[in-house]
Amino acid sequence: MKESILDVLLYLFEHYIANDADLARDRDSLQNNLLQAGFSPAEIHKAFDWLDGLAERRPGPAVPRADGPVRVFFGPELDKLDVECRGFLMFLEQQGILDANQRELVLDRAMALDQDEIDLDDIKWVVLMVLFNQPGSEAAYAWMETQMFDDDGELVH
Repeated sequence: MKESILDVLLYLFEHYIANDADLARDRDSLQNNLLQAGFSPAEIHKAFDWLDGLAERRPGPAVPRADGPVRVFFGPELDKLDVECRGFLMFLEQQGILDANQRELVLDRAMALDQDEIDLDDIKWVVLMVLFNQPGSEAAYAWMETQMFDDDGELVH
């Protein structure tokens, strides 16, 4: 099975993180569970490093600015994130789901994935995990979760 860091993260998120499991306290048992689920030790280690990077970078509150600067993507970001992903991030920021600091954290965590390309579904998962980890972002998280799991409606952007 060809798994990626994102596969491990999604497994963790769906089975543990969203259920408020304490990752720091349960890391050894989580690692054993991931091994039993068929993930490789290397990918598990990378996923925990990714989560550590997310925990280390908790941006402070940003002041929303309607006339703020436009984010210009460069080199590796353009290579990894297609137009749809970049447009989606811009949409989230314009709608107030992400502030500029959170957008940068999403970009940082997306770039930290061990993938050549990130598709729209991948970036949505990264956004959801970042929002889950941000104190005060409960409403944005709930909105994003609704958009991802609501089978009746389509995300408009």
